[in-house]
This record gives sequence, C-alpha cells and structure tokens, in this order.
Amino acid sequence: MADGRRALRTRRIGGAGVNGVLILSEGEQVVDWRRVLGHLVANAEEHFDQLKYRLAYALGGPDPIKIVPYRGYGNRQQLYLKGRVLEDQGIIESRDNDSLWDNLVNMYRRIESDEVPHARLKARLQDVEQEVLADEEGMFDVCIAPRHPLPADRLWHSVELELVEPLSRKQAGPVRATGYALVPLPSARLVVISDIDDTVIEADVAHLLNLARNVFLRNAHTRLPFPGVAAFYRALFHGPQGDAMNPIFYVSNSPWNLYDLLSEFFQLHDIPIGPILFLRNYGISEESFMPFRHQAHKLGIIRQMLDFYPDLPFILIGDSGQKDPEIYAEVVDQYQQRIQAVYIRNVSLERARSEGIGELAARVAAAGSTLILADDSLAMAEHAAAQGWISPAALADIRAEKEKDEQPPGPVEKLLGAEETPPAIIVEGKNARASAPPATKRPDGSGDG
Repeated sequence: MADGRRALRTRRIGGAGVNGVLILSEGEQVVDWRRVLGHLVANAEEHFDQLKYRLAYALGGPDPIKIVPYRGYGNRQQLYLKGRVLEDQGIIESRDNDSLWDNLVNMYRRIESDEVPHARLKARLQDVEQEVLADEEGMFDVCIAPRHPLPADRLWHSVELELVEPLSRKQAGPVRATGYALVPLPSARLVVISDIDDTVIEADVAHLLNLARNVFLRNAHTRLPFPGVAAFYRALFHGPQGDAMNPIFYVSNSPWNLYDLLSEFFQLHDIPIGPILFLRNYGISEESFMPFRHQAHKLGIIRQMLDFYPDLPFILIGDSGQKDPEIYAEVVDQYQQRIQAVYIRNVSLERARSEGIGELAARVAAAGSTLILADDSLAMAEHAAAQGWISPAALADIRAEKEKDEQPPGPVEKLLGAEETPPAIIVEGKNARASAPPATKRPDGSGDG
C-alpha cells in the first residue's frame, strides 16, 4: 500500500451470537485480548452446546421444557417482554430454614441452565397471534401490538405464550406460560429507575468474597434489603395521594439466571414489583469478558426508558459503590428537565469518593436537577416528601421499617467501633423546589446542620 500500512485481514471465528467476525491488523502492536478471548470462549461454548443437544436428542430428547417469561413493559400501542425456553432443572422454592447446601445446589441449577436453542413459540394478546423464535441461548423477545384498546385501569397486561417446537417426550400436554407487561396508568406522575445490587439488596459488590457468599450461599429469605428501602419504594409507587401507581424499573448487573431469586426476594419483602432490566448477557460471550461495557449498556437502557415514556419525569436511584453517580450525571446532562432527582446510597464510606460525588452533584444541579448522597432510605424519603413526590405520612412507616430492619452491631463491630461516616450531600438544582428537606442524621443521632 502507498502509505506503508499492511492490509487488514478478516477471519471468521465465531457464530451468530458473537457476530462471527474478528478483524485483526497485521501491523497492530496492541492486541485487545479481552475481545479475542471473548470470541474464542463464546465460539467454544457454541460448539459444545451443539454437541450436547445432539447427544441429548440421540438419547431420547430433552427433559421437560418450560417457558420462563420475564416481566416487560409497554404503552397503549405495544407491549414488550423477554423470556427464555429452558429444560426444567427442578429448582425448588426457597425457605427461610434452607441450609447452605440447599442454597448452593439451587444456585448451581440456576447457573447450569439447559437452554432450548431456536425454540418456536406463539405469543397471543387479545386476538393477535405472533410467532416468536428463540436464539441459541433460548432467549426470545415479544413485541406485540393490541388490536383493541387496553384497559385503562389495569397496570399489568398479560401475554399468553405457547411452545410450538421442540416438544419433549417426557411431558404430556402443551407447554404454556403467561407473561406480563407494565403499562403506566394515567394517574402516574413519574417513573423510578433503581439499581438493585447495593441499592436495594445488600450485595457488597466491591468485595469479591462477600459478594460470592451473598449470591451463592443465601436465598430470597436470607438475603437482606437495605433498612427502610421497601417502605420507601412503596411510598414512591403510591405517590403523595396514594393512588399514583408510579412504575418502578429495576436494573441489575446479575445474569438472567437469577431472575427467579430476585423476583421472589421482592415479593417476600413487599417491594413494589416492576420490570427487571439486566445488564449482563445470559451465557458466555465477548460481553462476559468485558465488564466495562456494562456502563454504556446501563446508560443505553435508561435512555431507552426515557425515550419510551417521553411525557413522564424520572427519579434515578443507585449507590456509590460503582459508577451509578457518573452514569446518572450523564443522563441528567442529556435529558435536562426530565430528571427530578438522583438518589445515591452511600456504601463506599470513603471521604474521597464522597467528595468526588459532590463534584458530580454540582454538575447535576447546574443542569437543573438534584443529587443526594445519603446513608439510608430515610434521608432520601425526607427529600422526596419535601418535594411532594411521596406522602409525608409515609415517613413514619419508613422510619419504623428502617429501625426494624437495622441489625444491632455484633461483637466485632462493638470492639472496633463505628466507622466515621462522610456527611450527606444535597445539592439543589436551579429548577428544584425552594423547600429544603429536613436535615439528615448520622447513625450517632447528630444532624448535618
């Protein structure tokens, strides 16, 4: 070539799940090993799955099959939901007295799921029928439009699902399931998007061993919500007059395999049910080896929700442990006047991190919104009540639930003493209400001023 550069080579190394094409430059000195490794592992998994399914069918076909629909969302024009077709692994419903072994076995069955690739299904809404094809991981998407107006007084709308093929010889009768999609009611005044890990559920993502213990050795009964979070989210759902039914969407970095655990957790702790939007892929792929992409993915999901519901303002809730403050600040920049507030749970307990979030708070305020870094749900709720987003009467319930949920310090914590907690940060935007929230309190009972 005239400029002395070598021509690019194109080599196909993967299947459709990874786009199948990797472009390498012979003159390139730095190799993106994550991308190469992701392609290679995904390609190996695809070939292994093909061999596994051929062997299974040679031995008499798959085990009993089930359809697992995930809660979706929609508007008056269309409903959207995802789901997965799997062989039934016999995951049993958790109990509060399950042993560590019971929890570990159930988690293994979730992760070692046997998907049914390229399954065909029918989706029905009213008298509209649509055929749906699952991908190689058994995942499918339904986007269906109602022929008649949806009931205006119903928050959740059902979509009937039926498996067409393959059919298992080990079960009698058709395989059916019902999926549900949320459509905001006319009474809704805002939309809430909340992170789950270390925002709703104590996950301790920053510490690998603690995270593994929480995920693998606990269940929906023994995993703990943050104190007061359930009552706060119920207050957001009901709104200031108690009849708003504001939709709440949840975003998680967990894989799809944990959907049933999270869904059961929400029901057990009386946390408002809403669509759970996962950031991670459901199998091994290039994405699994490139976690830094989750930040862009999370931003994309939030933007998608803002565009899908253009007439409603939003509240964003996250934590300080990862990149929620940075992601939410970027959302506020892009959607000025749409974000009522950003609530960040302080889980890092590092003063430098709090100071960095303080700088983001000033940026958020300049864009007309408000960022609050708080130690607990009550501080967030006090601000929400002052702004008229929840009923002031709900504060008593949130305070009582918080006190009930809080665990007394153990002997080690008593010996070491309480950690110093950085002060809460509240920076009001130029378009925020003039009324200021009550001063937040630290664990020792002292105020912030």
